[in-house]
Amino acid sequence: MRIRRVKATPINYRLEAPYVWVFGELDGFSPTIVEVETEDGLVGIGEAPTPGAAAIINDALAPRLAGRDAFDIAGAEEVCLPFWNGVQSINDRTRIMAFGAIEMALWDLRGKAWKQPLYQLLGGAVRKEIPFTDYFSLRGDGARVKGEKTPEEVADYCVELNEGHGTTFFEGKFSTQDPKVSMKMVELIRKQLGDEAMIRIDSNQAYSLATARQLARPLEELGVRNWEDPVATSEEMRELRRHTSIPFSTHNIDIARTMELKVPDAFVGNPTAHGGINRMLRFVGACEHAGIDYWCYSGDTGIGSACYLHLCAALGWIREPNQSLFRMQPMDIIEEGPFSPKNNTVPVPEGHGLGVTLSQERLAACHRDFVENGPCNKYHDPEKPGTYRRLPLN
Repeated sequence: MRIRRVKATPINYRLEAPYVWVFGELDGFSPTIVEVETEDGLVGIGEAPTPGAAAIINDALAPRLAGRDAFDIAGAEEVCLPFWNGVQSINDRTRIMAFGAIEMALWDLRGKAWKQPLYQLLGGAVRKEIPFTDYFSLRGDGARVKGEKTPEEVADYCVELNEGHGTTFFEGKFSTQDPKVSMKMVELIRKQLGDEAMIRIDSNQAYSLATARQLARPLEELGVRNWEDPVATSEEMRELRRHTSIPFSTHNIDIARTMELKVPDAFVGNPTAHGGINRMLRFVGACEHAGIDYWCYSGDTGIGSACYLHLCAALGWIREPNQSLFRMQPMDIIEEGPFSPKNNTVPVPEGHGLGVTLSQERLAACHRDFVENGPCNKYHDPEKPGTYRRLPLN
Protein backbone atom coordinates (compact mmCIF):
# COMPACT_ATOMS: atom_id res chain seq x y z
CA MET A 1 0.00 0.00 0.00
CA ARG A 2 1.69 3.17 -1.25
CA ILE A 3 1.31 6.75 -0.08
CA ARG A 4 -0.32 8.97 -2.69
CA ARG A 5 -0.22 12.28 -0.85
CA VAL A 6 0.22 13.91 2.54
CA LYS A 7 -1.78 17.03 3.34
CA ALA A 8 -1.45 19.29 6.41
CA THR A 9 -4.07 21.89 7.35
CA PRO A 10 -3.64 24.47 10.13
CA ILE A 11 -6.86 25.28 11.99
CA ASN A 12 -8.27 27.27 14.87
CA TYR A 13 -9.98 25.22 17.54
CA ARG A 14 -11.76 27.59 19.88
CA LEU A 15 -12.91 27.16 23.45
CA GLU A 16 -16.45 28.09 24.47
CA ALA A 17 -14.96 30.86 26.65
CA PRO A 18 -11.36 32.10 27.08
CA TYR A 19 -9.66 30.84 30.21
CA VAL A 20 -7.39 32.95 32.39
CA TRP A 21 -3.82 31.89 33.05
CA VAL A 22 -0.41 33.41 33.64
CA PHE A 23 -0.28 34.85 30.09
CA GLY A 24 -3.70 36.50 30.26
CA GLU A 25 -6.64 34.95 28.40
CA LEU A 26 -6.46 32.02 25.97
CA ASP A 27 -9.38 31.61 23.59
CA GLY A 28 -8.35 28.41 21.83
CA PHE A 29 -5.65 26.39 20.10
CA SER A 30 -4.21 26.23 16.59
CA PRO A 31 -3.12 22.68 15.75
CA THR A 32 -2.29 21.15 12.37
CA ILE A 33 -4.45 18.32 11.02
CA VAL A 34 -2.70 15.75 8.82
CA GLU A 35 -4.26 13.46 6.21
CA VAL A 36 -2.19 10.68 4.62
CA GLU A 37 -3.92 9.15 1.60
CA THR A 38 -2.87 5.88 -0.03
CA GLU A 39 -3.20 4.79 -3.66
CA ASP A 40 -5.93 2.42 -2.45
CA GLY A 41 -8.03 5.34 -1.22
CA LEU A 42 -7.57 4.86 2.52
CA VAL A 43 -6.90 8.02 4.57
CA GLY A 44 -5.12 8.12 7.90
CA ILE A 45 -5.39 11.18 10.15
CA GLY A 46 -3.07 12.76 12.69
CA GLU A 47 -2.58 15.99 14.63
CA ALA A 48 0.31 18.24 15.65
CA PRO A 49 -0.19 20.82 18.43
CA THR A 50 1.24 23.75 16.46
CA PRO A 51 0.26 25.49 13.19
CA GLY A 52 3.94 25.73 12.27
CA ALA A 53 3.93 22.02 11.46
CA ALA A 54 1.73 22.57 8.38
CA ALA A 55 4.35 24.29 6.21
CA ILE A 56 7.05 21.80 7.23
CA ILE A 57 4.82 18.88 6.28
CA ASN A 58 3.48 20.29 3.01
CA ASP A 59 6.78 21.75 1.78
CA ALA A 60 9.46 19.42 3.15
CA LEU A 61 8.12 16.09 4.42
CA ALA A 62 5.23 15.26 2.09
CA PRO A 63 7.44 15.07 -1.05
CA ARG A 64 9.76 12.62 0.71
CA LEU A 65 6.89 10.29 1.57
CA ALA A 66 5.06 10.16 -1.78
CA GLY A 67 5.21 6.66 -3.24
CA ARG A 68 6.57 5.04 -0.08
CA ASP A 69 5.10 1.98 1.66
CA ALA A 70 2.47 3.31 4.09
CA PHE A 71 3.22 0.49 6.54
CA ASP A 72 6.94 1.30 6.74
CA ILE A 73 6.77 3.70 9.68
CA ALA A 74 10.43 3.31 10.59
CA GLY A 75 11.39 4.07 6.99
CA ALA A 76 9.18 7.16 7.02
CA GLU A 77 10.99 8.46 10.09
CA GLU A 78 14.35 7.79 8.45
CA VAL A 79 13.54 9.94 5.41
CA CYS A 80 11.80 12.70 7.42
CA LEU A 81 14.19 12.89 10.39
CA PRO A 82 17.44 11.35 9.14
CA PHE A 83 19.56 13.13 11.76
CA TRP A 84 17.43 12.63 14.87
CA ASN A 85 20.02 13.74 17.42
CA GLY A 86 20.68 16.96 15.54
CA VAL A 87 16.98 17.73 15.10
CA GLN A 88 16.32 16.97 18.77
CA SER A 89 19.06 19.32 19.94
CA ILE A 90 17.65 22.50 18.40
CA ASN A 91 15.27 24.71 20.37
CA ASP A 92 12.42 24.56 17.82
CA ARG A 93 10.89 21.07 17.97
CA THR A 94 8.30 21.83 15.28
CA ARG A 95 9.83 19.38 12.80
CA ILE A 96 9.68 16.59 15.38
CA MET A 97 6.03 17.33 16.10
CA ALA A 98 5.31 17.56 12.38
CA PHE A 99 6.62 14.07 11.80
CA GLY A 100 4.84 12.88 14.95
CA ALA A 101 1.51 13.89 13.38
CA ILE A 102 2.38 12.03 10.17
CA GLU A 103 3.39 8.97 12.17
CA MET A 104 0.05 9.08 14.02
CA ALA A 105 -1.73 9.10 10.66
CA LEU A 106 0.35 6.12 9.48
CA TRP A 107 -0.70 4.16 12.56
CA ASP A 108 -4.31 5.12 11.85
CA LEU A 109 -3.86 3.84 8.29
CA ARG A 110 -2.41 0.58 9.53
CA GLY A 111 -5.39 0.02 11.82
CA LYS A 112 -7.87 0.80 9.04
CA ALA A 113 -6.11 -1.50 6.58
CA TRP A 114 -5.88 -4.35 9.07
CA LYS A 115 -9.36 -3.63 10.53
CA GLN A 116 -8.09 -3.31 14.09
CA PRO A 117 -8.30 -0.51 16.68
CA LEU A 118 -4.98 1.11 17.48
CA TYR A 119 -4.80 -0.35 20.98
CA GLN A 120 -4.84 -3.85 19.48
CA LEU A 121 -1.88 -2.98 17.26
CA LEU A 122 -0.06 -1.83 20.41
CA GLY A 123 -0.56 -5.21 22.11
CA GLY A 124 -4.12 -5.06 23.45
CA ALA A 125 -5.94 -3.14 26.16
CA VAL A 126 -5.21 -3.26 29.88
CA ARG A 127 -8.18 -0.92 30.38
CA LYS A 128 -11.06 0.29 28.21
CA GLU A 129 -12.34 3.17 30.39
CA ILE A 130 -9.69 5.90 30.36
CA PRO A 131 -9.59 8.37 33.29
CA PHE A 132 -9.54 12.14 32.66
CA THR A 133 -9.77 15.25 34.80
CA ASP A 134 -12.24 18.04 34.13
CA TYR A 135 -10.67 21.48 33.98
CA PHE A 136 -11.38 24.61 36.00
CA SER A 137 -10.13 28.17 35.66
CA LEU A 138 -11.28 31.72 35.85
CA ARG A 139 -12.86 32.39 32.44
CA GLY A 140 -14.05 35.34 30.44
CA ASP A 141 -17.38 35.43 28.63
CA GLY A 142 -17.75 33.45 25.42
CA ALA A 143 -20.16 33.93 22.54
CA ARG A 144 -22.73 31.55 24.07
CA VAL A 145 -21.60 31.02 27.64
CA LYS A 146 -20.88 33.21 30.62
CA GLY A 147 -17.48 32.59 32.13
CA GLU A 148 -16.52 32.16 35.78
CA LYS A 149 -14.94 35.41 36.96
CA THR A 150 -14.61 34.76 40.70
CA PRO A 151 -13.34 31.88 42.82
CA GLU A 152 -16.92 31.34 44.03
CA GLU A 153 -18.19 30.95 40.44
CA VAL A 154 -15.36 28.51 39.63
CA ALA A 155 -16.25 26.38 42.64
CA ASP A 156 -19.93 26.42 41.64
CA TYR A 157 -18.92 25.29 38.13
CA CYS A 158 -17.04 22.33 39.63
CA VAL A 159 -20.09 21.41 41.71
CA GLU A 160 -22.18 21.45 38.52
CA LEU A 161 -19.69 19.07 36.88
CA ASN A 162 -19.86 16.80 39.89
CA GLU A 163 -23.65 16.74 39.99
CA GLY A 164 -24.22 16.56 36.23
CA HIS A 165 -21.39 14.31 35.09
CA GLY A 166 -20.11 12.53 38.20
CA THR A 167 -16.78 14.37 38.06
CA THR A 168 -14.50 13.92 41.05
CA PHE A 169 -11.16 14.39 39.22
CA PHE A 170 -10.30 18.06 38.68
CA GLU A 171 -7.32 20.02 37.40
CA GLY A 172 -7.11 23.77 37.08
CA LYS A 173 -5.06 26.87 36.52
CA PHE A 174 -3.29 28.08 39.65
CA SER A 175 -1.40 31.00 38.13
CA THR A 176 -3.16 34.27 38.90
CA GLN A 177 -0.93 37.28 39.47
CA ASP A 178 -2.22 37.40 43.03
CA PRO A 179 -1.92 33.77 44.19
CA LYS A 180 -4.54 34.39 46.89
CA VAL A 181 -7.18 34.29 44.15
CA SER A 182 -6.05 30.86 42.95
CA MET A 183 -5.75 29.65 46.54
CA LYS A 184 -9.32 30.75 47.20
CA MET A 185 -10.52 28.67 44.22
CA VAL A 186 -8.89 25.52 45.57
CA GLU A 187 -10.14 26.17 49.09
CA LEU A 188 -13.74 26.55 47.91
CA ILE A 189 -13.61 23.48 45.63
CA ARG A 190 -12.29 21.39 48.51
CA LYS A 191 -14.91 22.81 50.88
CA GLN A 192 -17.83 22.22 48.52
CA LEU A 193 -16.79 18.80 47.16
CA GLY A 194 -15.03 17.38 50.19
CA ASP A 195 -12.17 14.93 50.41
CA GLU A 196 -13.63 12.81 47.60
CA ALA A 197 -12.43 15.26 44.95
CA MET A 198 -8.99 14.87 43.40
CA ILE A 199 -7.52 18.33 42.81
CA ARG A 200 -4.45 18.89 40.62
CA ILE A 201 -3.15 22.36 39.78
CA ASP A 202 -1.01 23.88 37.01
CA SER A 203 0.98 27.07 37.63
CA ASN A 204 2.72 27.32 34.23
CA GLN A 205 5.92 28.44 36.00
CA ALA A 206 4.09 31.57 37.20
CA TYR A 207 5.67 31.89 40.62
CA SER A 208 9.09 32.58 42.06
CA LEU A 209 10.65 30.04 44.35
CA ALA A 210 9.98 32.32 47.34
CA THR A 211 6.27 32.58 46.51
CA ALA A 212 5.96 28.84 45.79
CA ARG A 213 7.48 28.09 49.20
CA GLN A 214 4.76 30.17 50.85
CA LEU A 215 2.04 28.40 48.87
CA ALA A 216 3.32 24.88 49.41
CA ARG A 217 2.14 24.29 53.00
CA PRO A 218 -1.48 25.47 52.57
CA LEU A 219 -1.76 23.57 49.27
CA GLU A 220 -0.52 20.41 50.95
CA GLU A 221 -3.07 20.89 53.73
CA LEU A 222 -5.78 21.13 51.05
CA GLY A 223 -4.74 17.72 49.72
CA VAL A 224 -3.55 18.82 46.29
CA ARG A 225 -2.71 15.67 44.32
CA ASN A 226 -0.17 17.20 41.92
CA TRP A 227 1.40 20.58 41.15
CA GLU A 228 2.47 21.14 37.55
CA ASP A 229 5.36 23.52 36.81
CA PRO A 230 5.17 25.40 40.13
CA VAL A 231 8.43 27.28 39.41
CA ALA A 232 10.50 28.19 36.38
CA THR A 233 13.39 25.71 36.47
CA SER A 234 14.13 22.15 37.48
CA GLU A 235 16.71 23.42 39.96
CA GLU A 236 14.08 25.57 41.67
CA MET A 237 11.72 22.61 41.68
CA ARG A 238 14.38 20.53 43.42
CA GLU A 239 14.71 23.23 46.08
CA LEU A 240 10.92 23.44 46.46
CA ARG A 241 10.83 19.68 47.08
CA ARG A 242 12.43 20.35 50.48
CA HIS A 243 9.29 22.23 51.55
CA THR A 244 6.46 19.95 50.41
CA SER A 245 5.54 16.37 49.62
CA ILE A 246 3.11 17.40 46.83
CA PRO A 247 4.20 15.58 43.64
CA PHE A 248 5.37 17.80 40.78
CA SER A 249 4.91 17.41 37.02
CA THR A 250 6.21 19.19 33.93
CA HIS A 251 5.94 19.37 30.14
CA ASN A 252 9.75 19.34 29.85
CA ILE A 253 10.38 15.74 28.75
CA ASP A 254 14.03 15.52 29.79
CA ILE A 255 14.17 12.17 31.55
CA ALA A 256 17.95 12.18 32.09
CA ARG A 257 17.81 15.50 33.94
CA THR A 258 14.81 14.36 35.95
CA MET A 259 16.65 11.27 37.13
CA GLU A 260 19.65 13.42 38.09
CA LEU A 261 17.68 16.03 40.04
CA LYS A 262 14.98 13.64 41.40
CA VAL A 263 12.25 16.04 40.23
CA PRO A 264 9.64 16.15 38.86
CA ASP A 265 7.56 13.09 39.72
CA ALA A 266 5.66 12.99 36.41
CA PHE A 267 5.79 14.10 32.79
CA VAL A 268 2.75 15.52 31.02
CA GLY A 269 3.21 14.84 27.32
CA ASN A 270 1.89 14.20 23.86
CA PRO A 271 2.98 11.55 21.33
CA THR A 272 3.88 14.17 18.72
CA ALA A 273 6.14 15.97 21.20
CA HIS A 274 8.21 12.78 21.29
CA GLY A 275 8.21 12.43 17.51
CA GLY A 276 5.39 9.89 17.29
CA ILE A 277 3.73 6.91 18.91
CA ASN A 278 6.76 4.62 18.59
CA ARG A 279 9.02 7.03 20.44
CA MET A 280 6.39 7.74 23.08
CA LEU A 281 6.07 4.00 23.75
CA ARG A 282 9.80 3.83 24.41
CA PHE A 283 9.73 6.98 26.56
CA VAL A 284 6.89 5.72 28.75
CA GLY A 285 8.74 2.43 29.12
CA ALA A 286 11.78 4.36 30.36
CA CYS A 287 9.53 6.28 32.77
CA GLU A 288 8.20 3.00 34.15
CA HIS A 289 11.74 1.75 34.68
CA ALA A 290 12.65 4.99 36.47
CA GLY A 291 9.42 5.17 38.51
CA ILE A 292 8.32 8.46 36.90
CA ASP A 293 4.61 8.87 36.15
CA TYR A 294 3.27 9.99 32.78
CA TRP A 295 -0.05 11.31 31.54
CA CYS A 296 -1.26 13.27 28.51
CA TYR A 297 -2.04 16.97 28.35
CA SER A 298 -5.09 18.78 27.00
CA GLY A 299 -6.03 21.10 24.15
CA ASP A 300 -6.15 18.62 21.27
CA THR A 301 -8.99 17.96 18.87
CA GLY A 302 -10.70 14.58 18.88
CA ILE A 303 -7.91 13.20 16.66
CA GLY A 304 -5.10 13.75 19.15
CA SER A 305 -7.41 12.86 22.03
CA ALA A 306 -8.37 9.56 20.39
CA CYS A 307 -4.68 8.74 20.12
CA TYR A 308 -4.30 9.39 23.86
CA LEU A 309 -7.21 7.07 24.56
CA HIS A 310 -5.64 4.18 22.67
CA LEU A 311 -2.19 4.72 24.20
CA CYS A 312 -3.66 4.84 27.70
CA ALA A 313 -5.66 1.70 26.96
CA ALA A 314 -2.51 -0.16 25.94
CA LEU A 315 0.03 1.26 28.41
CA GLY A 316 -0.52 0.11 31.97
CA TRP A 317 2.00 2.62 33.35
CA ILE A 318 -0.22 5.62 32.46
CA ARG A 319 -2.18 5.27 35.67
CA GLU A 320 -3.08 8.83 36.59
CA PRO A 321 -5.94 10.70 34.87
CA ASN A 322 -5.06 12.63 31.72
CA GLN A 323 -5.84 16.32 31.42
CA SER A 324 -9.05 17.28 29.66
CA LEU A 325 -10.61 20.44 28.24
CA PHE A 326 -13.40 18.38 26.66
CA ARG A 327 -16.12 20.17 28.61
CA MET A 328 -14.84 23.57 27.44
CA GLN A 329 -14.76 22.58 23.74
CA PRO A 330 -18.15 23.35 22.16
CA MET A 331 -17.41 21.49 18.91
CA ASP A 332 -14.92 19.08 17.37
CA ILE A 333 -13.57 18.31 13.93
CA ILE A 334 -14.41 14.63 14.35
CA GLU A 335 -17.93 13.37 13.75
CA GLU A 336 -17.93 11.53 17.08
CA GLY A 337 -16.77 14.47 19.22
CA PRO A 338 -16.26 16.22 21.39
CA PHE A 339 -15.59 13.48 23.93
CA SER A 340 -17.49 13.82 27.21
CA PRO A 341 -16.19 12.19 30.40
CA LYS A 342 -18.76 10.45 32.58
CA ASN A 343 -17.76 9.54 36.13
CA ASN A 344 -14.21 10.65 35.26
CA THR A 345 -13.72 8.32 32.26
CA VAL A 346 -14.03 8.17 28.48
CA PRO A 347 -14.29 4.80 26.66
CA VAL A 348 -11.61 4.01 24.13
CA PRO A 349 -12.97 4.10 20.54
CA GLU A 350 -13.53 0.63 19.15
CA GLY A 351 -13.37 1.53 15.45
CA HIS A 352 -10.44 0.74 13.18
CA GLY A 353 -7.25 2.74 13.67
CA LEU A 354 -7.94 5.77 15.87
CA GLY A 355 -11.64 4.96 15.59
CA VAL A 356 -12.74 8.52 14.78
CA THR A 357 -13.95 10.19 11.57
CA LEU A 358 -12.68 13.55 10.31
CA SER A 359 -15.45 16.00 9.36
CA GLN A 360 -14.32 17.75 6.19
CA GLU A 361 -16.95 20.44 6.68
CA ARG A 362 -15.73 21.32 10.19
CA LEU A 363 -12.11 21.07 9.09
CA ALA A 364 -12.78 23.63 6.34
CA ALA A 365 -14.58 25.97 8.75
CA CYS A 366 -11.77 25.84 11.32
CA HIS A 367 -9.19 26.41 8.58
CA ARG A 368 -11.09 29.48 7.36
CA ASP A 369 -11.00 30.82 10.90
CA PHE A 370 -7.22 30.36 10.93
CA VAL A 371 -6.73 32.03 7.54
CA GLU A 372 -9.00 34.98 8.33
CA ASN A 373 -8.02 35.60 11.96
CA GLY A 374 -4.56 34.15 12.45
CA PRO A 375 -3.69 31.58 15.11
CA CYS A 376 -5.40 31.35 18.49
CA ASN A 377 -2.10 31.54 20.36
CA LYS A 378 -2.68 35.09 21.48
CA TYR A 379 -3.58 36.48 24.86
CA HIS A 380 -5.32 39.58 26.09
CA ASP A 381 -3.19 42.00 28.09
CA PRO A 382 -5.46 42.99 31.02
CA GLU A 383 -3.45 46.19 31.56
CA LYS A 384 -4.10 47.29 27.97
CA PRO A 385 -7.78 46.68 27.13
CA GLY A 386 -8.42 45.77 23.52
CA THR A 387 -4.85 44.68 22.80
CA TYR A 388 -3.49 41.22 22.09
CA ARG A 389 -0.04 39.69 21.91
CA ARG A 390 1.15 36.48 20.32
CA LEU A 391 2.18 33.63 22.55
CA PRO A 392 5.30 31.60 21.75
CA LEU A 393 4.47 28.37 19.93
CA ASN A 394 4.96 25.10 21.79
